[in-house]
Amino acid sequence: MTPSVAHVSRAIELIPEASRVVTDLPLEGEWSRPTPCEGWNVRDLLNHLTSEHLWAPHLLRGETLEQVGSRYDGDVLGKDPVGAWRRAISASVLAWGQADPDGTVHTSVGRTPLVEYASQMLVDLTVHAWDLARAVGVRPHLVADAVEECLAYEKPRVGAGEVPGIFAAPVPTESESRVDQLVALLGRDPAWAPT
Repeated sequence: MTPSVAHVSRAIELIPEASRVVTDLPLEGEWSRPTPCEGWNVRDLLNHLTSEHLWAPHLLRGETLEQVGSRYDGDVLGKDPVGAWRRAISASVLAWGQADPDGTVHTSVGRTPLVEYASQMLVDLTVHAWDLARAVGVRPHLVADAVEECLAYEKPRVGAGEVPGIFAAPVPTESESRVDQLVALLGRDPAWAPT
């Protein structure tokens, strides 16, 4: 089910605000702490996000995966992880601001509507902001509108079994918190804390 352009134009609009949640987290010096993403510490997870946002401007300009190649494989954070993230997200946000919502991008599953890519990127930013906040022991202050957009996008996909391998299986929750509902839908225990 492809969301409407109007719906995902909202996702595009929310990407800058959702990214600021990550930027504002106190990550410095916490790089080896575990996250709710099994096998990934804080540095690994920030590296994943940074890599995705280094890719985004290329894809939004119409480049193919082959054209981008392997330049963002491995460690993209170097000796200044926070600076690397800030540079990547600044370029990504600028590219999103110039993107055509009616366009398409090249992804690993082929040509994808830009609106679909926007929703995927918003989900990733929002859920991984929660992951990182939990990892460093601060209360996640997610963007409420982004949480709602992510729930609207992911509920039908998870229900249709479209996301195996991307997220863990949903975790039951009786919480009325929309944040808890989102993270549980995407395989996280809302009560997760580092051990």
